[in-house]
Amino acid sequence: MRRFLIPVLIIAFLSGCQTPEDALTNSDPIVINGATAGAIAGDMASRLAEQIGPAGTTTIKMDTDTSDYAVALEAALKGWGYAVIVDGKAGKDQKPVELAWSIDSFNGQVLARLTAPSIALARAYTPSAAGATPASPLSIMHRN
Repeated sequence: MRRFLIPVLIIAFLSGCQTPEDALTNSDPIVINGATAGAIAGDMASRLAEQIGPAGTTTIKMDTDTSDYAVALEAALKGWGYAVIVDGKAGKDQKPVELAWSIDSFNGQVLARLTAPSIALARAYTPSAAGATPASPLSIMHRN
């Protein structure tokens, strides 16, 4: 009985161990140059356009932000033909897709994420002075 109880107790204690949620995030805001922001935003906007539906019928709502990446993302989405609302004022007949974004740095790379109610996209990029190149495959998570 003792041989059985000791491994069970060890497993019970170890099952309570967890990694803190902020272990892979950077608490300091990341600053990227305009070329890098534009390259990442352009790629992420094109990947989002493949997933959320036609531009003529979809309106996207983003929080107001003046960072290089937010401005580049808004421009890229408009370039794909989406109506983008940043002031929070949607028309009565509009039901916009709420889009959240984040950009973080990790091990010299930039991790970009776009999150909408039905989908989340993420990809790592290697930044350079001239822009950025994808450093990972696109991660797509569909939500029900």
